[in-house]
Amino acid sequence: MPESLTPLTENDAALAVDTAWAVLRRGGVVAYPSETVWGLAAVPDHPEAVERLYVVKGRAAHRPVQVSCQDARAALELARPSAALTALSVLWPGPLTLVTPALSGTPPTLAPGGLVGLRVPSHPLALALLRRCGGRLLTTSCNPSGLPPALTAAQARDMALADFVLPDVQAAEGEPMGGQASTVVQLPEGTVLRSGLLDGAVAALLAGLRE
Repeated sequence: MPESLTPLTENDAALAVDTAWAVLRRGGVVAYPSETVWGLAAVPDHPEAVERLYVVKGRAAHRPVQVSCQDARAALELARPSAALTALSVLWPGPLTLVTPALSGTPPTLAPGGLVGLRVPSHPLALALLRRCGGRLLTTSCNPSGLPPALTAAQARDMALADFVLPDVQAAEGEPMGGQASTVVQLPEGTVLRSGLLDGAVAALLAGLRE
């Protein structure tokens, strides 16, 4: 395999995560790999960073982005408990986003209109970034609104939306992500807002609640 296509070492990945955190805490936007598509991330308690995330994405202010969390516990700390939330949270980490009522007092940046979209990715580099950044980041797919998302680091760089693009420790430079988006479910109703990789598992768990 040519050197340019060799996956990064774990030490390289740790240094890249440190660099990404330095960019994020200054108010920058970082592109990162997930198990579905490439994402864009910003620190939620940095107002200029949040605004910049929306600007580079071209996303309307009334359309919220999701909160990616380092584990299910960090996600559930933001959400109002429900039977459906408890049942579906067993699918984390994984390609599932749950849109659910937030706990009272959750900052509007995380839960505009009282709803929070929660995601716990399973990609190790995404999780390493979340742990380095305190457990939560505001995230969205790496693409201008209305266009297909980046599936490789090269595509993420070519889009020029991020101040820093994390290299993928698991994949060769040109190797794409899976490409299929996460399943998005509205709670407590259990309505599937977007079909994705975990549709079948979600349907089975919700059916179990109704029996």
